[in-house]
Amino acid sequence: MQIKWVDDLLAVAQTKNFSRAAELRCVTQSALSRRIRSLEDWAGVELVDRSTYPVQLTAAGRTFCDQGREALAALIELRTSLRQDEMMSGRFVRIIASHTLSVTFLPELLGRFQLLQGELKARVLSANIHDAAIALSEGRCDLMLIYNHPQAPILLDPDRFPSLSLGTDLLLPVCAPDSRGQPSFSLPGRQSEPVPQLGYSSGTFLGHMEQVAIENSGESLHLWRRHEADMAIHLVQMALRGLGVAWLPHSAARTELATGRLVCAAPDLSGLPLDICLYRSQTSLNPTLQSLWRELEAAVS
Repeated sequence: MQIKWVDDLLAVAQTKNFSRAAELRCVTQSALSRRIRSLEDWAGVELVDRSTYPVQLTAAGRTFCDQGREALAALIELRTSLRQDEMMSGRFVRIIASHTLSVTFLPELLGRFQLLQGELKARVLSANIHDAAIALSEGRCDLMLIYNHPQAPILLDPDRFPSLSLGTDLLLPVCAPDSRGQPSFSLPGRQSEPVPQLGYSSGTFLGHMEQVAIENSGESLHLWRRHEADMAIHLVQMALRGLGVAWLPHSAARTELATGRLVCAAPDLSGLPLDICLYRSQTSLNPTLQSLWRELEAAVS
């Protein structure tokens, strides 16, 4: 039996809907259904009554949830206790951040943490948004720093995973300048001469946002896909080499834009705003996190 199966059942009990529960657990509906079946196989009884709409727990399912919730809390507390020897001594916090924000925004945030909390140790990991959300939900980090946008929302239960909005970033189409300081490639391009695009790999958050920005541009853009990568930092380097237009977070290309090494390929476009959000888990027993969160809440209110 896997502990995450208990969280899956608790999500179904809360939402009474497999689809919504899957969103809260950051998995597909089919994966969630398989995991619930596996839990029922382990328990030897049906825990969910699938003959009703919305779905309901069986009597055994309600009993399992009541006792499983307490058992899960006890296991999390035990795990935290056991991990103390493996964690940094003193005041510490574990942070997982999206690849771009771990380089651009997080160092500044850690500086703010030091001002708020004095001497503070941090362990930082970077990951894509899906893996970061899983790490947070499974208690493998204290804080998660990611981008958010209404057209690609992070569907975490706000009661279990409260968040703070720390600011905004802007996704802009940029490219290297020509000898006169003008864009080497200008949008929207022409059908007979499409603009080379330096894009993001399929399935990435910034890839989704890149497509939203293109669709929201208000005109048909003529592009041809020249290069793909997972990370914005890589695309900055490709754009600097004059290979095409990349939709980059302003924070990732701030220095290059300020010095004129990169310029906006469509000056009339306002860019796509991205929220910078910090999430925590309510179940974390890290006292440093709890103190830090209270001060952050006061600072952004």
